[in-house]
Amino acid sequence: MRGVEMKRSNNNGVIHSWKAGEAAVNGKRTLSTDGESLYSYDLKIGHRIKSGVAVLGNYTASGKYYSQTTSCHVGRARAVADLVWMPVLFENTGAFEDKFGGSPF
Repeated sequence: MRGVEMKRSNNNGVIHSWKAGEAAVNGKRTLSTDGESLYSYDLKIGHRIKSGVAVLGNYTASGKYYSQTTSCHVGRARAVADLVWMPVLFENTGAFEDKFGGSPF
């Protein structure tokens, strides 16, 4: 994420930073956030809107599998996410606009 000052943290710290709206990255740079979007590698797995609602895409074997590491990242982020959506819903913002009155993406 260019142009955003990121603090270094462990995976849990990155996830809590995302929920708090702060930028952070883990040591291996496999999990990162600019405070709004949460990324596992280059895959956007979460989005936080201005009201603080954290929406997570279920990129696991029961949703849309990407990798074992991404599944672990999603599993950890599930603890702080307000909503966990199937990837098809997460990737198509129309449903989000209907419920919350604006696209988070």
